[in-house]
Amino acid sequence: MEDFNKILTTKEKALQLNLDTRIYGTVAEIGGGQEVAAYFFKAGATSGTIAKTMSAYDMTFSDAIYGKCDRYVSKEKLLKMLDREYGLLAQRLTHRAKRSTFFAYANTVEVINYNQSNAGHGWMGIRFQKHSGSEHNECIIHVKLRDLDTEWQQQVLGIIGVNLIHACYHCQTPEEIINALADNVRQNRFEIDMFSISGPDFHAVDNRLMTLKLVKNGLTQVAMFGPDENVILPSDIIYGKNAIVLRGRFRPVTHVNVDMMITGMRAYKKVVRNAKDIVPVVEITLKDLTMDGELDEQDYLDRVDLLCSLGQNVMISNYQEHYKLAGYLSQFIKDKTLGIIIGMNNLARIFDEKYYENLDGGILESFARLFGSNVKLLVYPIKDKKGEIKTGNDFMPEEHLLSLFRYFIENQKILSIPDAKVENLHIISDQVLKMIENGENGWEAMVPNRVADAIKRNHLFNYPYEIQIDNEEFI
Repeated sequence: MEDFNKILTTKEKALQLNLDTRIYGTVAEIGGGQEVAAYFFKAGATSGTIAKTMSAYDMTFSDAIYGKCDRYVSKEKLLKMLDREYGLLAQRLTHRAKRSTFFAYANTVEVINYNQSNAGHGWMGIRFQKHSGSEHNECIIHVKLRDLDTEWQQQVLGIIGVNLIHACYHCQTPEEIINALADNVRQNRFEIDMFSISGPDFHAVDNRLMTLKLVKNGLTQVAMFGPDENVILPSDIIYGKNAIVLRGRFRPVTHVNVDMMITGMRAYKKVVRNAKDIVPVVEITLKDLTMDGELDEQDYLDRVDLLCSLGQNVMISNYQEHYKLAGYLSQFIKDKTLGIIIGMNNLARIFDEKYYENLDGGILESFARLFGSNVKLLVYPIKDKKGEIKTGNDFMPEEHLLSLFRYFIENQKILSIPDAKVENLHIISDQVLKMIENGENGWEAMVPNRVADAIKRNHLFNYPYEIQIDNEEFI
């Protein structure tokens, strides 16, 4: 009996596409990614699928064909390639339009060089029809290559490229497309940190949710989108700039969250050499998006809606440990400064040795990773059980770690945030959430006006609907 759940090999996928007389199009590749078309040719019956292959390796030829861009390995270049190649299909193959579903696949890639002084990565995309004569769909991904050998990176590119084309025609949902990208290649060899899909056959897809799926399914550790809710690469907005990150659950955003960013930014600017080009980011970990081990997608979108409405760049990460997040972001900021805003409870966890039992160097190794680059922790105060305000300077770690803590304080690695609105420290997000869900009054005073309006207008966090029955209102 045939196993319908069997994953096809890369050659089998290419052959299946070649034998489908409806699917017809172009493969165009720039830079190191000269591998996708090769799989179709080696599979056989290539004339059934490939109308043209293009390899514009020289920059002058590339500019002449697709137009100039500031960067050759960029989304901008990829879109220019897709525009031209898909347009030529519609222009030159009118005789096939009624019986074919056209596609244009393109990639622009930089693989690792001989001296291993660069990082391999690339943009891949496909513009495609699901039905003859229909408007096209578009799927774009960004791939990071982890192998330390040029040929191995090229092999991965070829496999993922075939996976992308095959998945867009044979998978039923965007999440199935995402999962199929990893077929036949170990996930430690690559990372996909950006995925977007659009078009008439995917009009209901929310790419913010697809961003979450990348992290959830292990294809990347970090994904990001901007205030306009479009998916972006962290490197595109953070590279070579000062960055400040506020970590939290934001369920929902309260006055405390807003004050943490405002006062944290103020304290950060005082210690940064060049206070220009500061990029603020709010970050939610995957663990903070799960309830009882389950991921509530609507709850996630509710939080993202509020953060984007406040003009924030939103990052989703699988880095629960602060030193891992700092290590990831430090590769982009270069010689600039990274600030991480935390509460007193998180500071206590950072100095709790039980969290570092998996590290050979224990807590010292974690501190080396956390503070090895130009990283500063900005600590927001709390109100203790006695009603007293406690700042980062009041924190008391275990006695044998006290000298280490003082070292970080004296060298401005750990900074207490002054001027916090202590009158708001009684606000607890879990209590606000419970009031919203129960239809209680008074929660509006605990969140920004814009947040309260959005919660009511869009019925976020299970905010009750009003139902009109017999001229009487019920909640």
